[in-house]
Amino acid sequence: MSFRLSYRADPGNPWFSWQYARDNSDTILAAVREHTWLTARAVLIAALIALPLAVAAYWFRRLTGPILAFTGVLYTIPSLALFAFIAPYLGIGAATVLTVVVLYALLVIVRNAVAGLNQVPEEVREAAEGMGYGRWGRLLRIELPLALPGILTGLRLATVSTVALVTVGVVIGRGGLGQIIFAGFQNNFYKQQILTGTLLCVLLALVLDLILAGIGRLLTPWTRRGRPA
Repeated sequence: MSFRLSYRADPGNPWFSWQYARDNSDTILAAVREHTWLTARAVLIAALIALPLAVAAYWFRRLTGPILAFTGVLYTIPSLALFAFIAPYLGIGAATVLTVVVLYALLVIVRNAVAGLNQVPEEVREAAEGMGYGRWGRLLRIELPLALPGILTGLRLATVSTVALVTVGVVIGRGGLGQIIFAGFQNNFYKQQILTGTLLCVLLALVLDLILAGIGRLLTPWTRRGRPA
């Protein structure tokens, strides 16, 4: 998606102008929607891939090192290099942006999910076995719920980092709010565009983090005021 923004010459070039925001409200809202949609899809896809990997690393200890190492290597690849490598195969579009940000989110989610599962008390696992739970029953009924705080921490970190990383998608024309920021630099360092895009990125990350924190409080009531699970 390309964003066309009207440029109003301003000798003072202030950092913020309500007039600019009003003139470009439709385009700004479209950029916010695209950025939010890309972020939500990327985190969801990353979670669907990362959680099975975390369970495999938890069940089969010899896989923990290779899984964390593999996701760690992906995380170390520079984002622009990853875009350049993937774009020839997936084309210039949302699929490339999603693939890149999903690969970066894997390490954060996997590491926190594994840590959460490993923090389940051994006596709880033994009690579940004594009650007749098999491996899958113990995982779904006992271990994953108790590991939920760690998993949600990983999702929150992945979400915030994904909001930032989506802006890099501007290199292939699908950067959401990154389009506005980049356009500001192209328009002779038009400060109103740059600051608007930047502030909205920060606000979007904050709002999504607060939403996930609220969901976490609802799903893990035992973590409040030190109540046991």
